[in-house]
Amino acid sequence: MSELKPLNWSPAPGIGYTVVRRADGGMQLTFTDLSEATLKHWHDFSLEHLFDSDRLTRNLYDLRQVKQIPEKAIRMAIEVDSDPSTRNIRAAVVVASQDIKDVIMKVAAGAERPAGATIKIFTDMDEAEAWLSRPLDQLA
Repeated sequence: MSELKPLNWSPAPGIGYTVVRRADGGMQLTFTDLSEATLKHWHDFSLEHLFDSDRLTRNLYDLRQVKQIPEKAIRMAIEVDSDPSTRNIRAAVVVASQDIKDVIMKVAAGAERPAGATIKIFTDMDEAEAWLSRPLDQLA
C-alpha cells in the first residue's frame, strides 16, 4: 500500500469531533455534538482535505453519540459532498437510531445533489464496516 496521506487534523477547543486515520487509509470521524463550532470546523477541515484528494478512500462517520441531527448539519454535509473530489470517497455514516436515519434520508431526498461520494447510512457499526471493506470498485 502506498504511503498514507497526512491527516492534517488536530483537536481544537470547543469542537465535538475527533478524526483518526483508518488502517485502510481513510478517516474515521467520531462526533459527540453538532454545535455551530463543530460544524464550522468540520466543514473547513473537510473542504481543505478534499483539495488534494487523489485516490479512492473509505471514510467512516460515527454519529452514534449525537441524539439529534439538525437539518442544517445535513444540508452542510450535502454541500460538502457537491465538491467534485468527493467522487473518490465511499462514506459510511453510522447513526444512533432508525428515526435519525429516516430524518437524514428525508432531507437528502429533497436536496439537489450532484454525483459525489458514495454514501450509505447505517444504524449498526458492523454493517457499516462490512460495507466499507468491500472492494472499492464495488460501490453499489
